[in-house]
Amino acid sequence: MDTSKNSTEVRPDLRVFDSPDSLATAAAEFVADLARRTVARTGTFHVAVSGGTTPTAMLARLATLDVPWAATVVYQVDERVVPIDDPERNLASLRSQLALAHPVIEAMGVDDDDLIGATASYEARLPARFDLVHLGLGPEGHTASLFPGDEVLEERRRLVALTEVHHGHRRMTLTFPALARADRVLWLVAGAQKRRALTMLLDANPSIPASRVPAGRAVIMADRAAQ
Repeated sequence: MDTSKNSTEVRPDLRVFDSPDSLATAAAEFVADLARRTVARTGTFHVAVSGGTTPTAMLARLATLDVPWAATVVYQVDERVVPIDDPERNLASLRSQLALAHPVIEAMGVDDDDLIGATASYEARLPARFDLVHLGLGPEGHTASLFPGDEVLEERRRLVALTEVHHGHRRMTLTFPALARADRVLWLVAGAQKRRALTMLLDANPSIPASRVPAGRAVIMADRAAQ
């Protein structure tokens, strides 16, 4: 399956909200509803969550909603290679925001001495399919930790890989083949600095990494500033 190009025949479902707060609330309710329906159908909900600041409010709201947490497994889309007590560590924020919910969180092993082995170990723990993958969008069009110009963009076999240094940190990330395992994709996009990248994503512009994520069954939730 070629995951390098987005389909020009399928456009994501764009939903625009007046504020970051209403965006976070709608996104949390979307995830909660999908989790309930998926667990009722299959018994388990497998969701992968990206790092960054945009999902923080969504996750905090999600932790207060009626979600079958005992049947939910949360995976990381990406993680910075930094110590656990570093404020840049995505895992610390993820655990903090979902503290009330107590889901199973499968953490990326960026503390391991053997980072290459840690990518293989994490890949082995991934599900055959994700029920949902949450993605963010960087101003330059990156998503997950798939940045423009990084060799990891061309990975076709591995599901988890290490990136070069971006914004001061090397990262571990799901690759495009892993993102193609998503039955649903939820993009969260907030802020005027994302406006150009969002336009390019909606146009399936191949010059940005985000456009290489399959568009089918994708929902983009954006605030008014980004749209």
